[in-house]
Amino acid sequence: MNYFFKKTLNILLLVVGLGLYAQEKDIDKENAAGETLGTETVVIVKAYTPAISDANKLKAEPTENDSIVLSKKAIRYQINSIPVASTFTPAKGEAAKVEKPKNEKLYDNYATLGLGNYINVLGEFYSNFELNRSDNFGVYLQHNSSQGGIKDVQLDNKYYDTDLNLNFSSRKRDMSYGIDLGLTHQLYNWYGLPSDLLLTEEALNAIDPKQTYFGVAVGGNIAFEDAIFKEAGLKYRYFRDAYKSSENHFVAKPTFGFPIGDEQVTARLILDYASGDFGEELNIAVGDSSKYSIFNIGFHPSFTMRKEDLTLNIGAAAFVSLDAQNDKNRFLFYPKVTASYRLVDEMVIAYAGLEGDLIQNTYYKTVQENPFVGPGLLIAPTNQQLNGYLGLKGRITNGMGYNLKAGYVSEKGRALFVKNATVLSTDPEIVTQNYNYGNTFGYVYDDVNTVSATAGLNFDIKSNFKLGVEGTFYSYATDEQAEAWNLPSFKAAILANYQITPKWYFDTQLYFIGERKALFTPTTALLEQQVVTLDSYFDANMTLGYRFSDRLSFFIKGNNLAGNSYQKWLDYPVLGLQVMGGATYKFDW
Repeated sequence: MNYFFKKTLNILLLVVGLGLYAQEKDIDKENAAGETLGTETVVIVKAYTPAISDANKLKAEPTENDSIVLSKKAIRYQINSIPVASTFTPAKGEAAKVEKPKNEKLYDNYATLGLGNYINVLGEFYSNFELNRSDNFGVYLQHNSSQGGIKDVQLDNKYYDTDLNLNFSSRKRDMSYGIDLGLTHQLYNWYGLPSDLLLTEEALNAIDPKQTYFGVAVGGNIAFEDAIFKEAGLKYRYFRDAYKSSENHFVAKPTFGFPIGDEQVTARLILDYASGDFGEELNIAVGDSSKYSIFNIGFHPSFTMRKEDLTLNIGAAAFVSLDAQNDKNRFLFYPKVTASYRLVDEMVIAYAGLEGDLIQNTYYKTVQENPFVGPGLLIAPTNQQLNGYLGLKGRITNGMGYNLKAGYVSEKGRALFVKNATVLSTDPEIVTQNYNYGNTFGYVYDDVNTVSATAGLNFDIKSNFKLGVEGTFYSYATDEQAEAWNLPSFKAAILANYQITPKWYFDTQLYFIGERKALFTPTTALLEQQVVTLDSYFDANMTLGYRFSDRLSFFIKGNNLAGNSYQKWLDYPVLGLQVMGGATYKFDW
């Protein structure tokens, strides 16, 4: 039935089309003769008699019959122009003005000088020399010092810390490399005498609590484009103190890369060697070993896979640790697995990790963490068996981000700071060393398991105001020691930066450190060791600055604005309220 209907419709369209074509021809002839159009009568001489033809199966994609497509008649347009008088005068247009921010000029050099109470001195100098289009040479000098003046402290408590760094970098078409030279000079005083130690004025004057540190570091790095050998980093550091303690530390980390399909497999070799000598004449309560020589050799392959919202890094690390001084060798294996998954675009990102590492402890790293250690430490690596974490991060709004994280760390032989006992000589011919008055720290090692929970928020309220808040709770479980000495139960920090006006800016850093447990060894040997709780403390640091010009700016800094003489380490109170003023000048050679 449908076929009959379609056939009939096609015939009717053909008849009508032929009729219209004939009418067009007649109309054209009449127009050419100049005659008027008339009416015509169409007489049908025979009625249409439909017939049913044989049915044929239609093709899935029927072809178009070009014979029934009517060609379009060309149409010609002609415009007759007629002049018209007009009195309208359009107003002259003006381009809209756009406020374009002024580009801030960048300088290759700057110098900063600040002076404050306690005769605090802050100095910085940086200079960059562009040797050519690919090579640069830089110089960086930093100095921070104070002449002391801590309340109720009997010994000298001044300090200074100076670092000089020279670096050269070059970037070629297929490779880049750099060379660094660093010099360190630090001075600190062991002023933290035990509260129960009673000394005469003469005995106090005989103590010289000064300790100085010197260090030289040479390093380099190289990286290649589109090569199996990707990069390598090398560093050698020599470190010593005023009591002839010395240390050599060498680290090399070459990295190789192999493409597999669209992904990349990397393999890193780790060579970490540390050796030192604290001198045979040292008389300390920490232990008898004065030398150490540890060589850690590691291999870390990894494979990264990216699939839409998932990023997965699968790897492992194997180490051989050679302790030549104690004739003790170990083979250690660690997982290296991290993953992140976008649950809701940038709003909710889940991440997790299961890792481990062999941590090389050194004399230099210990001094940077606690400058009041004695010149005789037991140095050994820490076996971080497991470092697992799980978290969520993302953005709540365009100007607000968050990070939630829970973690668990299991460590074998974690280094914990404890105060050395007082060792006074009863022989008048033997002078007690300046670090044996119970005024220095040493290491004890223990197995420590740590559970932590972290919550943080970041705010970009406006382009000129940024705020970050983070807090972490810790819970420790030890094996042999009664407490995880000097490790805090809680840490919190608030960091803010506010560009008040184009000229004025404001920075603040607020820190809160929770209670810590410390081990106190009484001067009298008959008394047992005691556990002391160090109070939590709050430290507020702020900077207010004024940009006088593109080159010159002034600042006022305030440290420990609460004025609390808290103890970061047992018997070591810090400086009170500190105020410093200074200026920074930028320039080009």
